Amino acid sequence: MEHGYGFYLDEYQRDVGAHVHPSITCPESGGYLSAHLPVFDLAAGSVAAFASAIERSQLLDRTQWPLDPERIAASFSSDRLLRIGGQPVDAFSAYSGFFAARDGWVRTHGNYPHHRDRLLSILDLGNGATKEDVVHKISEFDAIEIEQRAADVGAIAVRVRTENEWRLSEQYATARSAPLVSVRVRETEGAPTRSTRLRVLDLTRVIAGPVATRALALLGADVLRIDPPGMPEIEWQHLDTGQGKRSALLDLRSSEGAAHFRGLLDTADVLVTGYRPGALEALIGGELPAHLIHGRVSAWGWDGPWADRRGFDSIVQAASGISFLEGGNKPGALPAQALDHATGYFLAAGIVDALTLQKQDGHGRDVDVALARTGVRLLDAPGRTVHPEPAKAPGPDVVVTHGEVTTARPALAQFDDYPRPAHSWGSDQPRWFVPAR
Repeated sequence: MEHGYGFYLDEYQRDVGAHVHPSITCPESGGYLSAHLPVFDLAAGSVAAFASAIERSQLLDRTQWPLDPERIAASFSSDRLLRIGGQPVDAFSAYSGFFAARDGWVRTHGNYPHHRDRLLSILDLGNGATKEDVVHKISEFDAIEIEQRAADVGAIAVRVRTENEWRLSEQYATARSAPLVSVRVRETEGAPTRSTRLRVLDLTRVIAGPVATRALALLGADVLRIDPPGMPEIEWQHLDTGQGKRSALLDLRSSEGAAHFRGLLDTADVLVTGYRPGALEALIGGELPAHLIHGRVSAWGWDGPWADRRGFDSIVQAASGISFLEGGNKPGALPAQALDHATGYFLAAGIVDALTLQKQDGHGRDVDVALARTGVRLLDAPGRTVHPEPAKAPGPDVVVTHGEVTTARPALAQFDDYPRPAHSWGSDQPRWFVPAR
């Protein structure tokens, strides 16, 4: 496979030593997710990798996995299809977006209150500052100065780079040399504690991690999302990626909360996190259980000069040249947050393959993905278009409504819907599901 979505399957196979089952088929894009870069191929390749991993695992009794371009496009564009009470949502706050600096452009992310406050602090603005205040302040700085100030305090802002600038950077070299999906055997040994139903602890936010755990819930896993009580999730974001899971609150910084979490961790099969290097081990005060499959997602990876920096899909697009490729003289964006969604499906595929391997040798494994790694594969992939056609919008049959919430159906067309809609954030107890007798 040298072209199309097969490029990403080749990358995945080389990384995890898997084979793609011949029952995985995908027709032409049909005009969905059209862009200068081959976005549909990335989306289809990641979903195909997940389907292929399911096929190898024999978790489901299915023999054919034809992929539906419209369903894939709808799932990747889910934030644009989401309706709450019939109304669309605004995916970005006034503090998130492209801003003209003194010598170029910066891209910021301030959707969460703590990220907004840090952004305002590096601009010497108070918490009541308006978007107009931000526009004016950013215009007084060079873009690289804003980027460095943000990195110093944990705010999220990057200088918008050209593709060539990105390819000449050390962080690009780090991302390109790392596997698309890394699956490593953990040094310690321990017998799996597999229950009759796969147990997954989800400690992720935003898109890539939640997409991965939502995909595992689609396979029947008991997915329990844990959040700190003092940091509410953005409501629409949770409704968009929380299907099939339960959502609970637990303060891991308290002794009682930490002890309770350790009990969950010891009896889990899979842990999925979005922490930066070393943060989780410091939080739980020790090593992970030997048997555990640990899926990790980050923006930039765990090596290189940006390993400790925060980031999101839009930020990686801006830093890596994708924004200028899609926008021209002014930066633009991909037709969907495709780095996030694709990385989520690659992570889910890696976790399923790790579980399959664990059945053979009993070893726990670490499965690592990063948005920047996915991004460099998109930049390297064949199939760029100088003059892309307008992206075709998915039709009405690819969404489903439960009460006040309308969301996209699963990317895999073999599933009509997720097991259940997203529970209200933090509304469940922090314990594993116990079936009624």
